[in-house]
Amino acid sequence: MTLLGDVVHWFADPAHYQGSDAVQTRILEHVAVSGIAVLVGVLVALPIGLYLGHTGRLGFIAINVANIGRAIPSLVGIVVLVLAGASLVPFLALAIPVAGTLLGVQNGLGFWPTLIALIPLAIPPVLTNAYVAVRGVDNDVIEAARGMGLSEAGILSRIEVPLALPLILAGVRTAAVNVIATATLGALVAFGGLGRYIVDGLALQEYDRLFAGALLVALLAIAAEVTFSTFERAAASQGIPVQPGAL
Repeated sequence: MTLLGDVVHWFADPAHYQGSDAVQTRILEHVAVSGIAVLVGVLVALPIGLYLGHTGRLGFIAINVANIGRAIPSLVGIVVLVLAGASLVPFLALAIPVAGTLLGVQNGLGFWPTLIALIPLAIPPVLTNAYVAVRGVDNDVIEAARGMGLSEAGILSRIEVPLALPLILAGVRTAAVNVIATATLGALVAFGGLGRYIVDGLALQEYDRLFAGALLVALLAIAAEVTFSTFERAAASQGIPVQPGAL
């Protein structure tokens, strides 16, 4: 109960809403790097997944990418954060020289290595769900569209994508939750975000700060989960059951 009271007092302290370490500033930093990572992941993975699903070729690519994605654990909370650290730290280490050389960042720390390390985490669920969603569209519907003279591009854009959209959004939802949760580790390479509270709280033995940061990460991940779940339900065609998710 003492720790819980300390966390409540931490949130109630006006000092934590001022300056560069303010809660709202850390949330915006966290949302920015996570949102950009998911957006880049979608831009990279979605066209590939749609193409592979439509043509039915090279399906093993999507399956293998999914297996890689499952090997990178996600986290919602401080305990799982420690587990995920072992898998993302190598990505962060590789991202530092990339940010320092290819992007011309002087010290190679902060936002860019965090973003570069998070993008591979966003790609697998989007790619796999897009592939599975398009492959799961009823073949009779596709053949009927071909019989009506629709081109392959028209079939994909007007038939397959609308029917597959709920499952595609489920992949984006999974990617968003994974990225938001794992972005906390950006604090290890001098990035801000909510991970700053966790890393600093652990270093300074300020456990109210640490648990406050973990709680904020969990709430942000839950908000992303609820938001994309709402989009999924809205995108589902009336009278057509939603396909079970791949990831």
